[in-house]
Amino acid sequence: MSEIIYMQGITKTYHLGKIQVRALRAVDLTVKQGEFVTVMGPSGSGKSTLMNIISCLDTPTSGKYLLEDTDVSRLNDNQLAAIRNKKIGFVFQTFNLLSRSNVYGNVELPLIYSANAANRHSKVLDSIEAVGLSKWIKHKPNELSGGQKQRVAIARALTNDPAIILADEPTGNLDSVTGEEIMAIFQDLNRMGKTILLVTHEMDIALHTQRIVYLRDGKIFKQQQVESPIDAREKLKALPKLEDVS
Repeated sequence: MSEIIYMQGITKTYHLGKIQVRALRAVDLTVKQGEFVTVMGPSGSGKSTLMNIISCLDTPTSGKYLLEDTDVSRLNDNQLAAIRNKKIGFVFQTFNLLSRSNVYGNVELPLIYSANAANRHSKVLDSIEAVGLSKWIKHKPNELSGGQKQRVAIARALTNDPAIILADEPTGNLDSVTGEEIMAIFQDLNRMGKTILLVTHEMDIALHTQRIVYLRDGKIFKQQQVESPIDAREKLKALPKLEDVS
């Protein structure tokens, strides 16, 4: 498998007046095409900074970062914005949906800012169908459950067919059953070949993925291969269903 993310010697130092805060210290990380990886660490460990750099929302102070062989550590703001739109799909804990737009409008949003507008309608419909929300396409966020909102966010992340999906605490605002349903969708997408990088504080969520990267004090201090990831669809069979989000 080819590497989608290659990071070598990544450091990030913030200057707060005369104080220097070293958020990342010589981080080396690779993520291969088709992997499902979790990043874990306590508050202040550097995981937010690492994810900001991976997502091209920030640049490292030093080191090399290649995203699909593009050295993004040397790009300017406009180039970084183009990379974010083309190669990265974002899923957030708080959904970040537009309240005045329906499901279709929210999922369509990345394509509006994309130079590639070909087959826009079919791409939106395919993404909505992939998360099981075709019946809810005209509904607005305030008419949806938390699980449905997160499904919309996942569909939105898919529309540009990104190289990688970055999910930041995607189950953090959901009950356990709905969280399993969301993890089942991520696992389905991963089986289809999507590369997914997930941040969570919950070990039982991390154990649904293939590898766990542990951060502490700005460094990766351990990585763990998950020998038998939890199958969310199998686990759901044993859990009581709290809501119907199909």
